[in-house]
Amino acid sequence: MTALGLLVPGEDAEDDYPRLEQLLGSDVRIDLIRADPAGDPPERLAARTEELRLAGADSVVWASTTAAVAAGWEGAHGQVRVLARAAGLPASSTAFGFVHAARELSVSRVAVVTAHGDTAFTEFLRAGGVSVVCTAPLGEDLAASVHPAAHEDAQALLLPDTDLRAVARLTALEHRLGKPVLSAHQVAVWEALRLTDRRVNAPELGVLFTREPVVQV
Repeated sequence: MTALGLLVPGEDAEDDYPRLEQLLGSDVRIDLIRADPAGDPPERLAARTEELRLAGADSVVWASTTAAVAAGWEGAHGQVRVLARAAGLPASSTAFGFVHAARELSVSRVAVVTAHGDTAFTEFLRAGGVSVVCTAPLGEDLAASVHPAAHEDAQALLLPDTDLRAVARLTALEHRLGKPVLSAHQVAVWEALRLTDRRVNAPELGVLFTREPVVQV
């Protein structure tokens, strides 16, 4: 059993995580601990990792994209170091997960759709070697909001908002756009798996989960 520990902001799109757990298979467990949606300081987040460690988590991911990118590239590294020391476990964040997932897919140019402003996220991605070629605001209709991903230079679409329920629509969006779609909850779980040197083949979760797995389920 691989246990993934996620520090999640508030009640954001919590139904995505049970869906992810179900599609990953019976030997992957996702443990959630709620954190301040406004962004707890690293020390307070670190204190909450104790619950994940006691639950048997194999890795820890801070699953608030906004709070991580607001700290900047170096500040986000500092957050992760605090969590790793406190938990005694490998740690990361969803923000770094987007960068690592882009590298996994050999993607260097992306489109971003978000409701929370794109400047900080764009700068964070750039620091990680990923260029944002176009952006758009996220509206009530997700399908109507993803038109920037049709930009010929965009190799993938990124949906960084943690309050967006997107897991059930990933494969449909990828089929429509003809390119990978990465959402916050999908990436958070993938990053937690990456930290454990674990890959799972789960096509229902998009192209990111169709890479050759280290461990089949």
